[in-house]
Amino acid sequence: MPMIKKRGLREAEIPNSSMADIAFLLLLFFLVSTTIDVDTGIGLTLPEYIPPEEQEFAPLSKDRMAAILVNADGEVLLNGEIITIPQIEEKLKPRIEAKINLPKKKKLVVSIKTDRRTPYNIYIQVLDAVKKTYFDVQEEYARATYGKGLDDLNEEELNDIKKNKIPIIISLAEPEVVK
Repeated sequence: MPMIKKRGLREAEIPNSSMADIAFLLLLFFLVSTTIDVDTGIGLTLPEYIPPEEQEFAPLSKDRMAAILVNADGEVLLNGEIITIPQIEEKLKPRIEAKINLPKKKKLVVSIKTDRRTPYNIYIQVLDAVKKTYFDVQEEYARATYGKGLDDLNEEELNDIKKNKIPIIISLAEPEVVK
């Protein structure tokens, strides 16, 4: 009796001849479709350089100027008084509020001057504290005057506050050695 030969089961195979092509296409797809988060830095508009001999200097009275100096150790002086960064708001806020109803030429000017060796993060913290103080005063004024926050104001009301009543006037002075 002849023996019946069993057919062997073929093993299942995945064709891999085009696997490299598929991997390349996937790699290309993810490279093209992925966005890379790029730090854009601080949005400051720097003035044009004007040589010192061509600059015009307008004198400011002491009651109009708030001079913030930051030395290389990160110590902050406001008009010659040593303060901490969180104290900037409590010292500047009353001075900004006192000049709300004055014309723009009589508003408070905050001058921030640093040492060349001042840590960058300290400089940014000081700048942020000054801006936050202005924003808080603007917000309080909007709530007291219009009964709503800055975000809810119309264009005309917002311009009145930001350009006329409480403009942010910050002078970023050239760093020098401050002792």
